[in-house]
Amino acid sequence: LKHLSVIQCDQLLCIENLTLTAGSSLNLTKLCVGVCCVDDCFALLDGRLKQLNTFIVDICDMDDELSSVYDMDDLPNMKCFSLTCRCETNQYDTQVLPLLHRMIKLEELTLNVINYERTTLIDGTQINNNILVHMPCLRKFTFYISTEVELHHITHHLSNEDIQRTFTNIGYQQVSCILNYMVDNIMCHIFSLPFAFDCLEYIGNAFPPVHFSCVRELTVHDETPFEHEFFIRIARFFPLLKKLSVVNFKPQSQMKHHLICHNNELCTTVVYPHLISLCLEYTYIHYTEQFLNQNKTHLPQLTTLSVDYSKLRFVTQNFTRNATRRNCARLQQIDFKKIIVHTKEFYDYFPLL
Repeated sequence: LKHLSVIQCDQLLCIENLTLTAGSSLNLTKLCVGVCCVDDCFALLDGRLKQLNTFIVDICDMDDELSSVYDMDDLPNMKCFSLTCRCETNQYDTQVLPLLHRMIKLEELTLNVINYERTTLIDGTQINNNILVHMPCLRKFTFYISTEVELHHITHHLSNEDIQRTFTNIGYQQVSCILNYMVDNIMCHIFSLPFAFDCLEYIGNAFPPVHFSCVRELTVHDETPFEHEFFIRIARFFPLLKKLSVVNFKPQSQMKHHLICHNNELCTTVVYPHLISLCLEYTYIHYTEQFLNQNKTHLPQLTTLSVDYSKLRFVTQNFTRNATRRNCARLQQIDFKKIIVHTKEFYDYFPLL
């Protein structure tokens, strides 16, 4: 056996407590796997897979410290490495970077890393100093790195141009970034172009005119309202979107909201041809109207909806409104925060529930 892929299995691989001889192989050169924790990743690279040169790993749980002592020798045979993980505080610095530094002859690197509660942003300068200078053989680097930092850690206001400049300074041109300022924190997304990943989280009103053709799952969140034009842009630049979550408690512009509701000629209908799942649980009621009103949005494949029950009942006029019926017709699952005893009108309105 030379190639093994177990990343699609229902259960994650857990080998941190196995002996060195367990799970060992002298022939395996490519491994694609999802593991329970970072210990499992280090265990797989502690010498039991001598010939491994391609390693694709999705780590479910990053820990602050390793639970065991592992062989930390260099990995000169490793040519291609792909990592997907979520880190908190300094786990990126203490777990991810030391792992990368062992791959001294790496030629292809893919990073899909989400960082929460860091004290510094990750930009081009950090990537160059902490990754690129340690990999002289690297010829392909594909990445999406998202960083959340509380605003009190930021000494001065940063713009997209500031972040972009850190990549230009190291000779990286095919890179873009998204900065999303919130009340207490900032989300910084940096990524290589074209965007190669299927999930993008917590972008706001301002994002670059990049076609995110690989993205299937998106979360949008902002402290300023999402107007109708914003959702037109989302449909345009995320053409194959399947899952969308909206987080916004600000009402849409009252004037625009009134005009769109009562003068359909002023409203271009937004079409999401592939969207099957929509979460409006953490939104102002205008967004329930925005997505369910067929004059504003067309959702031909929508089967799953998360929404506040009272908002749904109001927007659908107690499950009788024709303008919202079409987008509700294919729903097979509606998730509410609390258990509701539904009426006959409810089930008539949602015939597939």
